[in-house]
Amino acid sequence: MTQKVVIRGLYKIFGPDPEAALRQVLHGVGKVELLENHGHVLGLRDINVAMDEGEITVIMGLSGSGKSTLIRHLNRLIEPSAGEIQVDGVDVMTFSPLQLRELRQSQMSMVFQKFALLPHRTVLQNAGLAPRTRGEPESVADAEAQRWLERVGLAGFESHYPHQLSGGMQQRVGLARALTSNSPIMLMDEAFSALDPLIRTDMQDLLLELQSDLRKTITFITHDLDEALKLADHLVILKDGYVVQQGEPQHILLHPADPYIEDFVSDINRARVLRVRSVMQPLAGEVPPDVYGAVDENQTLESLIAESQGDVAHRFLVTREGEPVGTLEMTDLVKALVPRIASTQVAEAQA
Repeated sequence: MTQKVVIRGLYKIFGPDPEAALRQVLHGVGKVELLENHGHVLGLRDINVAMDEGEITVIMGLSGSGKSTLIRHLNRLIEPSAGEIQVDGVDVMTFSPLQLRELRQSQMSMVFQKFALLPHRTVLQNAGLAPRTRGEPESVADAEAQRWLERVGLAGFESHYPHQLSGGMQQRVGLARALTSNSPIMLMDEAFSALDPLIRTDMQDLLLELQSDLRKTITFITHDLDEALKLADHLVILKDGYVVQQGEPQHILLHPADPYIEDFVSDINRARVLRVRSVMQPLAGEVPPDVYGAVDENQTLESLIAESQGDVAHRFLVTREGEPVGTLEMTDLVKALVPRIASTQVAEAQA
C-alpha cells in the first residue's frame, strides 16, 4: 500500500512564545502544567500517522483532543510548532506560497461541518467553485459540477440557492464541490456532525458508495465512535493532543491498548460493528464437514446471529470473494461480544 500522507513528530503549541514552550514539552512538561505554569496550550504532541492511498483515515476524539487542529495542518491552514508533513513523499513545510495554493486547489479538497456554501451563488456555481478558481472555462466548471451533483442526488436543484435547501442537501453540495475539484485527497472536518441522525446515516452510506468507486485518500474527523467504526479503514484516536491508539478499527475494538480506549469502546454495539473476519479462525486444511452454512468475511456479527437463529452450537464457513478462508464457531462470536473490560471484571470476580 502506498503512503499518500505521512505525519512525523508533529507538535502544535498555541501561545506567545511557542518555541520556548516546545522546549518545556520536550523535557516532559504536560498539557495541564504547560497551561498553568507557562501560559501556553499544547494542541498536538508528537503525532505520527501514515495515511494510505485510497483509504479513509478517521481521526476521532472528544472535544479538545486536537482532531480539528490536526486536519488543518495537512494543508497548512495551521502552521506546526515542529514536525514534518509529507504528501507523496514531499514535505509541505518546504512549500512556497504558490506551491501551497496549488496544493489547496488541486491536491486537497475540504468538506466543512458548517457547509461553507456561498449564499449568493447557485448550487451549480457552488459545486463548480474549484475549477472556476483555477481559471477553467465556465462551461467546463458547470459540466463537471453537474456530473457530481447528479452523483450525490441533487439533479434538478442546480439553480437553487443554499437557503432553499435542507441541511443534508447543503452538505451534498459541499461534497459535490469537493469532488468537482478532482483532488486525490479529501479532508472532511466533522462533515456530518450537524445533520440529523437519519440524514447523517444517508451521508455516510453515500460517502462509502462513492469511495468504493473513486478510492480517494480521505481524512475524516469525528467525535462519534459509531461513525468512525463505520467509515474507517484506519482509525486514529486522540486524547489531549496525542495519539492513544491507532490501527484497523476491528483490531482496536477487540484489543484496546489503554484504559481510555477500553472505556471508549465499552458501550458500542459490538454485534453491529464487528465483522466475521475479525472473529474467524483461518482455515487449516480441508473444509470441515459439519459447517452450518457459508458467510462472507465482511458480514456483521449481528447478521450472523440472525442467520444462526441464536443457536450457539453452529459452525460457519467463512468466504472471501466466494473462496473459503476460515471458520467461525458461534461460541467464539459470543465471546467477542463481551467487552474486554467486562470480561476482566468477570474473571476477577470468579477468582
